[in-house]
Amino acid sequence: MTAFKVASVKPTITLDVLEKVDVRVGTIELVEDVRGSDKLVKLTVNFGDHKRHILVGMKKERQNPNEIQGKQALFVVNLEPRKIMGEMSEGMLFDIGYSDGIKPVLAVPEMAVHNGIIFEYVVILVHRGGAI
Repeated sequence: MTAFKVASVKPTITLDVLEKVDVRVGTIELVEDVRGSDKLVKLTVNFGDHKRHILVGMKKERQNPNEIQGKQALFVVNLEPRKIMGEMSEGMLFDIGYSDGIKPVLAVPEMAVHNGIIFEYVVILVHRGGAI
């Protein structure tokens, strides 16, 4: 691996704020160009009981954005829908590495799971250097 500079840690948030974020596993069924955009692609994502369109700025990040088609990944599903370039985006994809200047990779489950499964936050309380 090549050396890189790690991005700064963002400001601290409370567990209450974190627990409001709904992260789920979905399968990327289709990757399409967004007309008129040199950055955006539209993903059709299967969350088990429904499908959503999610716009992602990955055209310049990957030589072939279609390489993620058929893969499971983590998504935020409770963001307010937003219209971008005339298309609605109904969530956000977790993509790792772009802010650190490396080739981005998807945040994926370690094995195939059911679409729509909720990402669980594991909280370990730390007290004076040791876990409780």
